[in-house]
Amino acid sequence: MSHIALYRSWRPQMFKDMVGQQHIIQTLQNAIREQRVSHAYLFNGPRGTGKTTTAKVLAKAVNCEHGPAIEPCNECATCIGITEGHIMDVVEIDAASNRGIDEIRDIRDKVRYAPTEVRYKVYIIDEVHMLTAEAFNALLKTLEEPPAHVIFILATTEPHKLPATIISRCQRFDFRQVSTAEQVARLDEICREEGIAATEEALSYIARLSEGGMRDAISLLEQTAAFSNRNITLEAAVDVTGGIAAEQFYKLAEAIQAKNAAEMLPLVEQLMLAGKSPDKCMENLIYYFRDLLVLKLAPGGQAATERIVDIDRFQAMASAYTPEELFRMIEILNHYQNELKTAAQPQTLLEVALLKLCSTSVPNAQQSAGISSDEVGSLRQQIQLLESQVSKLMKQGVAAAPAASQGNDRQAPRKSFTASGINRPKVKLDRYVAALQGQETQAARMKWGEIMARVKERKVTVQAWLKDSELVSATDGQLLLTFKNEMHREMTERPSHREIIEQVSAEVMNQPYQIVTVMLKDWQAALEGKQDNSIESLELEPENIPMQGGDKQPEWIEEAVKLFGEELVVVKE
Repeated sequence: MSHIALYRSWRPQMFKDMVGQQHIIQTLQNAIREQRVSHAYLFNGPRGTGKTTTAKVLAKAVNCEHGPAIEPCNECATCIGITEGHIMDVVEIDAASNRGIDEIRDIRDKVRYAPTEVRYKVYIIDEVHMLTAEAFNALLKTLEEPPAHVIFILATTEPHKLPATIISRCQRFDFRQVSTAEQVARLDEICREEGIAATEEALSYIARLSEGGMRDAISLLEQTAAFSNRNITLEAAVDVTGGIAAEQFYKLAEAIQAKNAAEMLPLVEQLMLAGKSPDKCMENLIYYFRDLLVLKLAPGGQAATERIVDIDRFQAMASAYTPEELFRMIEILNHYQNELKTAAQPQTLLEVALLKLCSTSVPNAQQSAGISSDEVGSLRQQIQLLESQVSKLMKQGVAAAPAASQGNDRQAPRKSFTASGINRPKVKLDRYVAALQGQETQAARMKWGEIMARVKERKVTVQAWLKDSELVSATDGQLLLTFKNEMHREMTERPSHREIIEQVSAEVMNQPYQIVTVMLKDWQAALEGKQDNSIESLELEPENIPMQGGDKQPEWIEEAVKLFGEELVVVKE
């Protein structure tokens, strides 16, 4: 039996046969019982969830010779005629191929006439979101003043593409994906009726692949039954759908975990020779690592892992990864899956993705170093204490500058430096304040999220320091970043870190950009007009700068040397 025949034979002909949409069926039946049938319905939901089928069953229910009835008899001439498509007053239109204004005008002209064979004229417009703007306007006129004998049923997978004026004139029903358990029950029923032998694991696997679409599940069932001579096993289902077997999953995951590219590449080649498509392999790998992650984070939950046969082996593989590694691996696979859609060499891109996983799959730094959680907490406390001491010392240094310069009438140019020895020039904020609402600033803000993501790909530690910042203004090829934490600002300004950020910014913005940093409090003060819009990170008068001749350094610089060491504290003219 062909797929079309099999699907038609198992396509629900009555409301009670619908799978997974009981909430919608009950609402429609109550409306029929109370004779409050609407003139227009909007059925929205994923493909294969029963939108068009429900529309036809509704058309039979309101026109049944023994009704209107909450269940069509499915035996009278009207019900049979609607099922077979012989009733001219029940019209099904595919908007994907009949999307113009002429088709809708034709409907508008014909709705005025009473039905010739049944009670209601029913127009079922499938994929209604494909209609043109002019066609929607023509349809709107009909929906605003519909004749009493007409019912419109609009079906779509993308309701956001419909005009609000159309949606507001329809009763909207959202069809949900059919659950795996409901699909397995229906597939098992079909197998018993059709004399097909199938294991529960195979039916669960088919149901998961259909992604909640009953129609797709029946299609895969029939395809697998033909391949396996009506004896469906999990291995047969995996082979016919292009999936990766559990053993191949394990070998790939093991090679990635061991960072063994030499073993992984032959595995990919074997998959390609076996007829597996790169996009299907990528999709299956995402599912596989998703299941590993679920088992890792919710070991006591009812995580759906029907794709895996040997659960003990699967749990052992899950224990080899940290959640952070699995999150990152899924992100990488998802990124390359999108790239795969337009790739000229899909196999090569799959191999690149897996090589990227090998380089990313590294042991947790804390575990590798053998550091306990208590030690990590203690280190964090020490870092916070050092940050506060540095901030205090810097404030004392700035405050000491005027005192040291008393009695000295000569005003030498001020010098500016940071604790890590970075020569930081003055930042005049007036032009950044003026550019706050400018087009360049708005464009930079829209791209900042992408810049952060690419910086993370280049070097995650740079993005970690940069996360404390906020892009507030952009002008004349410069990006102004504000920081709450001085140390995060210092680390961001390191030459190697700055170079990465500026390179990524140039790539994303398609023009070179330099980053400029200020503290958040200084920026806020500039916005409020409480300062002269000129900020320096740390200013010293000449008397505070150590002399080349070996004069004694100020006490606060000596304290900084004790804290960080001479190699990290550099005073620059």
